[in-house]
Amino acid sequence: MNIQLQKLDENRWLIPKKGNMRVPGLIFSSHELVKEVQQDQSLVQVANVATLPGIVKYSLAMPDIHWGYGFPIGGVAAFHMEEGIVSPGGVGYDINCGCRLMTTSLKADEIRPYIKELISALFKNIPAGVGSKGTLHLSQKTEAKVARQGAAWAIKNGFGQPEDLERTEDYGAMEGADPSVLSDRAIKRGLDQLGTLGSGNHFLEIEVVDAVYDHKTAKSFNLFEGQITVFIHSGSRGFGHQICDDFLKEMGKQVSLEGFQLPDRQLACAHLKSDLGRRYLAAMACAANYAWANRQILMHLTRETFITSLSISPNELGMELLYDVCHNIAKKELHKIDGHELLLCVHRKGATRSLPPEHPILPRIYRHSGQPVLIPGDMGTYSYVLAGTQGALNQSFGSCCHGAGRVLSRTKAIKMAKGRAIHRELEDKGIFVLSRGKRTLKEEMPEAYKDVSQVVEVVHKAGLAKKVARLRPLGVIKG
Repeated sequence: MNIQLQKLDENRWLIPKKGNMRVPGLIFSSHELVKEVQQDQSLVQVANVATLPGIVKYSLAMPDIHWGYGFPIGGVAAFHMEEGIVSPGGVGYDINCGCRLMTTSLKADEIRPYIKELISALFKNIPAGVGSKGTLHLSQKTEAKVARQGAAWAIKNGFGQPEDLERTEDYGAMEGADPSVLSDRAIKRGLDQLGTLGSGNHFLEIEVVDAVYDHKTAKSFNLFEGQITVFIHSGSRGFGHQICDDFLKEMGKQVSLEGFQLPDRQLACAHLKSDLGRRYLAAMACAANYAWANRQILMHLTRETFITSLSISPNELGMELLYDVCHNIAKKELHKIDGHELLLCVHRKGATRSLPPEHPILPRIYRHSGQPVLIPGDMGTYSYVLAGTQGALNQSFGSCCHGAGRVLSRTKAIKMAKGRAIHRELEDKGIFVLSRGKRTLKEEMPEAYKDVSQVVEVVHKAGLAKKVARLRPLGVIKG
């Protein structure tokens, strides 16, 4: 398919409705970034998503868009609950992959001499890497509780404080989870991976706040220049991956029976009101809750490691959760469409929710500031904290970008990194990195990604979120 883009303004590009497209495509991007997008097939994927039954308004893409399975990564699409569909490819394999940012009372000047010691301790205490197993070994009965209760299960079992739930999207648990719909294989894969970081682009970073753009909002977020923060990026591990795989296979077999005419078999889907659609949503909620429990436990392990390694008290550390957001999910949400409030199923694949001040589902502590929006870079690049805006509700179903977005495949990144010592290059920049896999640092080197600052500038100028603060990495652990 030949995709023609129509420039609407400096930050928005239209794919006009054509052929079987039910709605147009809308891309948030700059002139410079959109050139990179045109190098892969992600714009074709935006157009393909626009053909799906029940889609509303637009098939959307954030400025970190790149090619993915079925839907592009950075894709957002909302569907009517009656005639619409749910697609595992619109959520992704790592269900509720997301980010958690913790603030501390520590300052960079105090901690910089101990960064290597801290990173080494975190690397020792937090399981990471492909197939990594945690110290928790769940029974099937306990795993079912995790799948229903999410982060609350972790807190009940000593991993954190009750107030953490108010600072977690959906209070750390998605309604409708039903472990009875899960396969034996999915259940088995979830038994020993809780409290593990994973591999690939998952990471834990010690960062310093090196710029504040909105001092009033930063203060409400407990952020200040020179402050040490910790960023965690992880998801539902093999548990969520298996759930996605199971339902993609089942939906793929049902496509012809449902009467779908799909431009790509990777868009396998089911009607939201069908038994298969409802079962997927129930299974997806299980994985989402597992991911929230996982990040809650990772935060607890991080806090304990800081206290032990630095020989300080919890009060001296002052580690608190700023927020936890997910970016691979499908959610039932109320949105105003052409003056009418409708219940929609919003798919966000590599996209983060961005809710404005006074939104009714925001927790009390963020009712006046808007939702904290967390945008990670990768190892050698900045991360950002933004705040949700009304512009996101008006334009993108309350959605924003989720990171920088890849420009190189993992294979190409490894070829480009041949003969280079990525860990030494990063250490020369003042970033100490430890990784389980030898290939990981090459696959995830900074050049494999778009410039996250350019991506964030697009969403800021487009009004999808506003910049609050910038974070610079000092130390990183990866799988």
